[in-house]
Amino acid sequence: MSTNYSYKNGGGVKTKSLSSYSSGYNKSKPAVTSNLRRNSTGSTANSAAGGHKDAPGVSGRVRVAVRLRPKNSEELSTDADFADCVELQPELKRLKLRRNNWDSDTFEFDEVLTEFASQKRVYEVVAKPVVESVLEGYNGTVMAYGQTGTGKTYTLGKLGDEDTSARGIMVRAMEDIFTEATETDSISVSYIQLYMETIQDLLDPANDNLSIVEDPKSGDITLPGASLIEVKDQQSFVELLRLGEAHRFATNTKLNTESSRSHAILMVHVKKSVSVSGDNVGSKSHINRTIKPPVVRKGKLIVVDLAGSERIDKSGSEGHTLEEAKSINLSLSALGKCINALAENSSHVPVRDSKLTRLLRDSFGGTARTSLVITIGPSPRHRGETSSTIMFGQRAMKVENMLKIKEEFDYKSLARKLDVQVESLIAQHERQQKTYQDEIEKISLEAKKQISQAEKKFADSLEKERLKYQRDCMESIKKLEAQLAVNKLKEESLNKPNEELNEVKKLLQNEIRLRKTAEEEVKNLQNQAVQWKRSEVAGNAEIVKLRKMLEDEIHQREKLEEEISVLQNQLLQLSFDADETRKQLESGDRSVDMTADMGSIISPVRQPQMRYSGEQEKGSVATLFEQVGLQKILSLLEAEDPDVRIHAVKVIANLAAEASNQEKIVEAGGLASLLDLLSSSDDENIHRVAAGAIANLAMNETNQELIMSQGGISLLAMTAQNADNPQTLRMVAGAIANLCGNDKLQLVLRAEGGIKALLSMVRSKHPDVLAQVARGIANFAKCESRASTQGIKSGKSLLIEDGALAWIVKNASNEASPIRRHIELALCHLAQHEVNAKDMISGGALWELVQISRDCSRVDIRILARRTLSSSPSFQVELKRLRLNSG
Repeated sequence: MSTNYSYKNGGGVKTKSLSSYSSGYNKSKPAVTSNLRRNSTGSTANSAAGGHKDAPGVSGRVRVAVRLRPKNSEELSTDADFADCVELQPELKRLKLRRNNWDSDTFEFDEVLTEFASQKRVYEVVAKPVVESVLEGYNGTVMAYGQTGTGKTYTLGKLGDEDTSARGIMVRAMEDIFTEATETDSISVSYIQLYMETIQDLLDPANDNLSIVEDPKSGDITLPGASLIEVKDQQSFVELLRLGEAHRFATNTKLNTESSRSHAILMVHVKKSVSVSGDNVGSKSHINRTIKPPVVRKGKLIVVDLAGSERIDKSGSEGHTLEEAKSINLSLSALGKCINALAENSSHVPVRDSKLTRLLRDSFGGTARTSLVITIGPSPRHRGETSSTIMFGQRAMKVENMLKIKEEFDYKSLARKLDVQVESLIAQHERQQKTYQDEIEKISLEAKKQISQAEKKFADSLEKERLKYQRDCMESIKKLEAQLAVNKLKEESLNKPNEELNEVKKLLQNEIRLRKTAEEEVKNLQNQAVQWKRSEVAGNAEIVKLRKMLEDEIHQREKLEEEISVLQNQLLQLSFDADETRKQLESGDRSVDMTADMGSIISPVRQPQMRYSGEQEKGSVATLFEQVGLQKILSLLEAEDPDVRIHAVKVIANLAAEASNQEKIVEAGGLASLLDLLSSSDDENIHRVAAGAIANLAMNETNQELIMSQGGISLLAMTAQNADNPQTLRMVAGAIANLCGNDKLQLVLRAEGGIKALLSMVRSKHPDVLAQVARGIANFAKCESRASTQGIKSGKSLLIEDGALAWIVKNASNEASPIRRHIELALCHLAQHEVNAKDMISGGALWELVQISRDCSRVDIRILARRTLSSSPSFQVELKRLRLNSG
């Protein structure tokens, strides 16, 4: 392989050409001169912006190899008396197609592979040069074309689980890519199929209608919605390939037992980092060397397993299979027209006639290196199809591509590196700043401490000096007075001159001035003491004021405690009256039929304690509500006394039973307080009454959404898990049953454990609890049925997925009328959708539906069951097999 190096913009970026590959392409056919009508650009950055310009393209013809399939068992018996329609000359790379017993046509190809050629040989001559180009930064395409049943999928996609030598091109190509890849390289895989002109993601079947997006600048074709999965090893890739093959469409025809009904396209994106030589780095600064971005080469390998062309009269396709065959033949015909136009240098290439030609736009006449393997069979019965395949390959050999390397600067890697450096510098600066601030604070504290000590020392010294001066002054005065007396005596006795007396007077005056100075200092100190006393008086006045405010607060608190005590007494009395009334009513007739009309499944759940409350209790609650106010009642939910809290919850539950009070309770925060009690309280009585109040609030659709948004389902599920009392479980089941009747909350309710919480409560076996569970399941089934009919939901019922069907079937004949009616309606709704039929048949629900259609006392439910059985093909087949009559 020859390698050319070119350097651009003073950098050391190496660009490889494929001159050796080009010569290899053209050695068996004369070169066809053509002016390409399109160019696909690689990196778009220019030297002024610090990026690479595209390297000049290298011409490369499409390489075509022909592979002959061995005879199958049918051909060995049917064509035993006839000669093969083709004769291979692999050493001359020629193929002879017999017209008759004495005449034939000769064709030359780049490679001629006999029926004995191994998978390894096929990979090395067809795909390995393309894979090497992809690793060097070029785009590459390997494609298989031929009649159905001639071995295209075997050549490309064989996994080789049992025999490693049978591995196809896809597996072997990825082995070479992983061998050459380094830890810094990135390998990502997409796997799609083109079925009936619809692009579907084989790795994510939910993406069943992908759109093609064309870059207006570069002309590159992308599929934004397709899965792009990064793979790290060969085993991960094989698992993805096996997953994609499982989702591919295939069927049984006369020509092939596993005929592919779609075009499969495997896309492998390879990003390799390239080291850049530093010829001119010495003259640059350290910063420029640091921020120089690395170079990344982006190669893309496309492996295309085309669906086989077929003639309808030979394949025997009919119905939907016939429509599939038409779509396959149309797309292959569009591909042939594009190759004809490219081979003939036509001014117009109809690439937009099919999605297949749009996806392969870069493979024929673009910038990719393309290898085509055409597969043929030896049977003379299919000579026409073999001739058409050979001519397709001959025309493809005339198509030339302009190979271009995909190379660009990795600015993202550089940006990440610079971000790390910036973060490091910021952290270092913050540490230095913190150290500087700590040092300043330390110095400031030390200075304040020294100033305080100096002031204290100065005050002490000043006081000592004042006392010293005062003592000295007094002593001097006494000495002067004594001296004056002595002088007077001397003057009287000795009659000294006046000069001595004047001198003594001067000394006395000096002593007087010193005394006055000392007295002024004493006055200043006294003024400071007076100011300190005034400040102390002001502080005492402020303390007196605060004490008065504290006494007012204590008085107000005592007043509030008296009001709370009155409210607690009222609540206790009211709760006692309500309990007495309830006990009297519950001791009465319990045979009241609690089942409502089956047509209104989402009827409000009014728990027995709510329905049986007499007019006296309602009047007491209304009176308390008017006199006390909702806010004060709600505040008692947080009282420390558990009896006060439970009676306050009972009052809220009674108020919530009236629709006119529900909005006020929610606006005042009552719903949030009730939910908080479920999570914070350990008292099961509080849980029971709070769940009943929530059930009453859940009768309103707006309140249902608020309950869900505040985590109500999770709290109710937790309460159901921890509760043992049947009455508590009945309240919780009733609340969840009301929420099951909201179409908008189906998925959220199931995701937060609502269905599993309902099913877990059947452990109680109490008929009232089971009735609420059955009602919730019926509500959920009805909403599911409505969503499926409107096209909002598809797939199996969530109730069946969560295991509710076994319990439904078990209780379909329950003696309790409320339970049985809800179960019957739930079965009818589940059976209305064919996707649930298989599970219902295997779970025994079909027999219960038959019993409902015959024996149900409700005429409307009996008619619904009959109509459901007659409209389901699966049920009808099973009934015929069991020899049962649905009516």
